[in-house]
Amino acid sequence: MKFLSLTVAFLLVGLFASAQVLPSFQLGIKAGANFSKFDSENTFNSNNRAGFYGGLWARVGAAGVYFQPELYVSGKKADLVSESTGEVNKVRFTSLDVPLLVGTKFGAAGIGLRLNTGPMFSLILDENQSFGQAAGSVFRADFKNQALAWQFGAGLDLKKLSFDARYELGLSKINKAGYPGTKLNLFTVGLGYRIL
Repeated sequence: MKFLSLTVAFLLVGLFASAQVLPSFQLGIKAGANFSKFDSENTFNSNNRAGFYGGLWARVGAAGVYFQPELYVSGKKADLVSESTGEVNKVRFTSLDVPLLVGTKFGAAGIGLRLNTGPMFSLILDENQSFGQAAGSVFRADFKNQALAWQFGAGLDLKKLSFDARYELGLSKINKAGYPGTKLNLFTVGLGYRIL
C-alpha cells in the first residue's frame, strides 16, 4: 500500500513538473469590458464609463514563465466634467491595442492561475467628443494618435477557457492641446477561448 501511494505521488509530481517545464504555444480569442478613467491635473473630473475590447492573444512559454503578445480593437469611453464650469465632454476612443506581457503560471492539467505585467501600446483609430452645451467647444481637447501604458493582471485558465482582470496605468499624456497632463487609466475584465 505504501509503495502504491508513493508511486501515485511521484506520478502527480511528474505530471505537474512536465506541464510547467515543457515549451508550449497557445493561440486564442478574447473579448471583454473596460472601464476608463482620465487622470488630469486638477482641470476636470472623469466619470468611469464602460467600453469593450476584442481580439487575439498568443502565449509562448516554458518552466512556468511565458510571453503573451495580444492584439485588440478597443472602445474606450469617459465623461469629463469641467471643475470650473460643470460642462460635460463625452469622449469616445476606438483604438488598436497591443499589450506585450510577461508572466508566470501556477497549475497543471489545463487548470492554472496566471500573473502578468508588461507595456501596452495603443494606436487611436477614431476619436469623438460631444458636449451637452454649445459653449462646450472651449472644453475640447486635441488628442494624440498613440499612447503608452503599463498593465498589471491576473488570470485563471480552465481547460480552453480563460478569465482575466487587469489594471492599465497610463504612462504617456494622450492630449496634444486642451486639457493639461491628461492620462488614461483602465480596468479590464475579459473572457478568452484557446483555439490552439
